[in-house]
Amino acid sequence: MKRSLYFSALYGAFLSLQLFPALSQADQQPAALPEKEKHLEQIIVTATRTEKDLDAAPGSVSVVTKNDIEKMNVVTFDDALKATPGVVLSRGKGMMDQMSSITLRGLPGQNRTLIMVDGVTMNSPYSGSILSGSIAPGSLDRIEVVKGASSSLYGGYAMAGAINMITAMPKKREFTLQAGFGSALEGAGAENTRRVAASYGDVFKDKFRIYINNDYVGTDGYVSDYVTGTPATGSNGAIPTVSSTGGSTFLLGNKGMNGAWQNNLTVKAEYQFSSSTKARFTFLKSYGEYSYSDPQTYMKNGSGTPVWSNSGSEYAFLGSYGANDQYLYSLALETEVASAKLKMNIGFMDQAASWYSTASSTTTAPVATRAGGPGKLSSSPASAWSADLQATFPVQSWNLVTIGGAYRETRLNATEYLLSNWLDEGSKGQIVGGAKGSDRTLALFAQDEISIRDDLTAYVGFRQDWWETFDGYTLVSNSAGVVLPGYPKNVDSRSADSFSPKAAIVYKPFEQTTFKMSGGKSFRAPTNYELYRTWTIGSNTYRNNPDLKPETNLSWDASVSQGLWPGAILKATYFENYISDMIYSSTTGTVRDKFNAGKGESKGVEVEAEQRFGKLTRLFANYTYADARIKENSADTATVGKRMTDTPEHMFNVGSDVEYGPFGATFTGRYVGKRFANDKNNDTARNVQGTYDQYFVADIKMRYKLTAWATASFSVNNLLDEQYFSSSRAPGRSCYGDLTFKF
Repeated sequence: MKRSLYFSALYGAFLSLQLFPALSQADQQPAALPEKEKHLEQIIVTATRTEKDLDAAPGSVSVVTKNDIEKMNVVTFDDALKATPGVVLSRGKGMMDQMSSITLRGLPGQNRTLIMVDGVTMNSPYSGSILSGSIAPGSLDRIEVVKGASSSLYGGYAMAGAINMITAMPKKREFTLQAGFGSALEGAGAENTRRVAASYGDVFKDKFRIYINNDYVGTDGYVSDYVTGTPATGSNGAIPTVSSTGGSTFLLGNKGMNGAWQNNLTVKAEYQFSSSTKARFTFLKSYGEYSYSDPQTYMKNGSGTPVWSNSGSEYAFLGSYGANDQYLYSLALETEVASAKLKMNIGFMDQAASWYSTASSTTTAPVATRAGGPGKLSSSPASAWSADLQATFPVQSWNLVTIGGAYRETRLNATEYLLSNWLDEGSKGQIVGGAKGSDRTLALFAQDEISIRDDLTAYVGFRQDWWETFDGYTLVSNSAGVVLPGYPKNVDSRSADSFSPKAAIVYKPFEQTTFKMSGGKSFRAPTNYELYRTWTIGSNTYRNNPDLKPETNLSWDASVSQGLWPGAILKATYFENYISDMIYSSTTGTVRDKFNAGKGESKGVEVEAEQRFGKLTRLFANYTYADARIKENSADTATVGKRMTDTPEHMFNVGSDVEYGPFGATFTGRYVGKRFANDKNNDTARNVQGTYDQYFVADIKMRYKLTAWATASFSVNNLLDEQYFSSSRAPGRSCYGDLTFKF
C-alpha cells in the first residue's frame, strides 16, 4: 500500500507541474484539443476517455456500428458482438438464457469484463453479471470493445477489458417502427418469436434533443433442458446415454418448453446550452420474465402410465421461473473551462426485482409436482450509485492530460423464502437464507498522452482505488429449512487498495502501417455474491467467503495493422495475462467453496483480415487462439495445468456483406471450440446435458428496401442446423422476418 501511495503522489506531483503552466497561460491562446472529423464512422472514446480515431487509439479495440447491428439478426445486444474477434459469448439457449456472459482475452467470468452503457457500469452490484436482454439493440449508436487491462481508467471489473454501449441521439425528427415474427424450421428452435419496437426522436431549435425507444421481444422457446439419472423402479422408456464426464446414465425426460419475454424502454434527453456545454439525461427500464411449460417424462409403468420418480415427486423435471426489473438513471454534463474539457456523470442502477422460484427436492409428503407443492423463492434486489468526473486539457502542443475521480457504492439485500406453492411467488413463508452487504470504491485516475513525433504517440497513466466493504450479513439453513448453528451472523468491515498503472505506444511509420503495444496492471474486488451469499441447489452448497482479497492481473499486448492493397487490411495481436490471488470456486463436490486459491495465465493471438470492394461488398475473417490455464491452486492441486472453465482455445469468424441496389445480404459463420464446465476438464462427452460442445453456426440475413422509408428482411439462424449443447441444448435452425418503417 505504501508503495502504491508513493507512486500516486509522485505522478500527481508530475501532473501538477504540467498543470500550472497550462492554467497560467489560460488567457493566451492555448493549444486546441485534437479533434477528429465528425464524419468518420469509427470514433472511439472508451480506450482513452477522449475521442480517438479507431486506428489511432491505443491497445486492441473494435467498434460495432449501428449500421452493423441493423445488418444482423440481433435479438439481444450481445448478438451484435458475434463476429468480433476475441469476444466469448456464453449464451446457450438464446434470449431464454439467464446466465449469459460476455468475456474477453480468455479470462472467464462476467465480473472480469466491464460492461457499460454511456459510460455507466452495468455489471450487477450483486454478482458482477449483466442482464444482457436489458438493452434494446435498436437504441444503440455503436458498441465499443477495448480488450486488455483497463483498470487504469475504469477500475474493477475491467481486468480483461471494457465494453461500452453508446446509445443513439437523433439529428432530426425521426420515427421508427419495427415488427417481426419467426419460428423454428425444424428440431430444437425457438417457437413463435415476436418483436415490436418503436422509437421517436426529435430536435427542437438545435438545442433540445429527445429520443424514446420501446422494444418488446418474446418467444415460446423450445425444449432446452433434459433430465438424466436413474430410472424409477419398475419403469421403462428411459433412454440410455452418458453423463458429461462419460459415465453411463439415462435420459429420463425434459423440463418442457423454455420461454421468455423482455420489454425495454429507453428515454434520452439532451440540452445544448452552448457550443461547448450540454447536459444529457438517460433513463432505461427493463422488465422480463422466463418460465417453462409442462415437463415430460419418458418413463412409464407396465400399464403405460407416466412415472416421474419412486417417491412421486416431480422435482427433477420442474424448471424454475422468474423475473427481473431493472432501472438505470444517468445524468451527464460536458463543458469547457479555459482550455480544459470537463465531463461529469452521475448514475444510479436499481435492480428492483431479481427473483426465481424453484420446486422443493423433498421426497416426503408434501412433494412438489406440476400442480404445485413446496418450493423456494430466491430474491436478490441490489443497487449501485456511481459518480465520475474528469478533466482533459493540453499541456503544450504535444501533450494531452486527463485527470479525474470516481465513486461507486453498491448494496445487496438477498433473501430466500420457503414457498407453500412453488408456482406462486406470493406464497412466501419462513426466511431460510439471506445475504446483505455493501461496498464502496473511491478512485483517482490520470492519463498523459504524449505526441513524441507525428508518427509516434505514448500513453502513460494510473488509477488508485480504495475499496471498503461494510454492513455484511449472512443467513444459511440446511435442506430442511433449519437455520445452521452460528447463523445469522454479521460480517466485519474490510478494506483494501489497488494501484493500476498502464502504458501504451502507437507508432505509425507509414500511412498503411500501425504498430501498438500496451501493458498494465488491473484488479477486481470480490463481489457481494462471493463475500456474503451461500445457497443450495439440489445436493450442492455454494458457500460464501467474507475474507476474499481482490484479484490482480498483469497483462500486455502488441499488435500490427497493415493495409495491403485497396480495401484490404490485415491485423495481428499477441496478448498475455497473469492473474494473482485468483478467486476460485470449486465445481466438484457437494460443498463448493470460494478461495483466493492461486494463479492463472492466458496467452493468445488474434488475427483479422478484411477486404472491401467499394461500398458494395465486404468480406472478413478473424481467428482467436487463447490458452487460458490454472497455474496454481492451493484448494485443488488436481486442477493445476487445466484449462480455465468457459474459455475456448480456438474461435474463428467469417462473413460477408453485399449491397446491390435495394437488395442487401449479410452472412456470418462462427466457430467456437470446446469449453469446459469442470475445473478438472473431465466433462469431455459430446451432445449431452451439461457439456459445452465445439460448434460452427452460420447465419444469414437478407434485406430489401421496398421504398425510401420501408425495408423488409428475412433471416435464417443456424443455417446448417448444427446440433450441440452449451450446458443446455442450443437452438437449432430457425427463421425470422420483419418490416422496418423509418420516417
